Amino acid sequence: MQQPDFWNNVNLAGEVTQEFKRLNNKLNCFNDFKFRIEDIEVLSEIVSEDEESSINDIVKEISSLKEDMESFMIQILLCGQYDKNNAILSLHTGVGGTDAQDWTEMLLRMYTRWCESKGFKLETLDYLPGDEAGVKSVTLKVSGDFAYGYLKAEKGIHRLVRISPFNANGKRQTSFASMEVLPELTEDQDIDINPVDLRIDTFRAGGAGGQHVNKTESAIRITHIPTGIVVSCQNQRSQHSNKETAMKMLKSKLIELKERAHKEKVEDLTGELKDMGWGSQIRSYVFHPYSMVKDHRTGTETSNVTAIMDGEIDIFINSYLSSENN
Repeated sequence: MQQPDFWNNVNLAGEVTQEFKRLNNKLNCFNDFKFRIEDIEVLSEIVSEDEESSINDIVKEISSLKEDMESFMIQILLCGQYDKNNAILSLHTGVGGTDAQDWTEMLLRMYTRWCESKGFKLETLDYLPGDEAGVKSVTLKVSGDFAYGYLKAEKGIHRLVRISPFNANGKRQTSFASMEVLPELTEDQDIDINPVDLRIDTFRAGGAGGQHVNKTESAIRITHIPTGIVVSCQNQRSQHSNKETAMKMLKSKLIELKERAHKEKVEDLTGELKDMGWGSQIRSYVFHPYSMVKDHRTGTETSNVTAIMDGEIDIFINSYLSSENN
């Protein structure tokens, strides 16, 4: 950062600055734990047994310290190549008709609230509303430190069991939705794609409001011919901006597919992309006949369905990340 030409490449300089901030935050957090432990030790030595209120304060501080340290340890586990990156999150409706579209929108709300609680910035890249209710598919960009590292724990099929509000007979309905998450590549992780392998289509952006919407073909759909991967973006007003964002999404998908296929180069990828998620659910959300959310990978479960749907999903993310690194 002290080099005179540091800001010549603004994008790369921004990434380096973010890395400095990230490392500095970790160091500050570690030192804060050290000071808090020292304070607790000092208080424990000077407080007498009959000072009940002071003892309670110490117990509360120890409990708070333990919780903060556990969160810090989870972040330490996020040491993968792309864990610190922003994330591209996509939700897609599965089996279940209108109920599944409504379920997809409920998951969108859950993840939105979780991201907001973490201070992550959200940007809608693509949105396809349901026919009667809910959402068919939605793609979001989640910006913040370790967004991908945390959200990768949520990748897979999510299953809902409830009394359907769309069924006149009040029958129990099972619905499915898939969650896909990809890392947004930084400049030093960028890859080259042969333009010959791309088919780029333009179409009119959908959505409500604004003279711009549905009047110009600013939305972009890009197909990677060798793999059959299709990405689209319509949130920006300009075609150029949508194309740039769609290319980032495509590169992220290709990187993930390359990692899955254990290929050395993106150019080695051929064949149709298979959705890894459709097979078995990673988590079940049961609203009826009892209340329970259970992660089938770790066995973690809770009966507080309301809190989970309000975005309090750290219990599942942390247990998954811990189990994956043991």
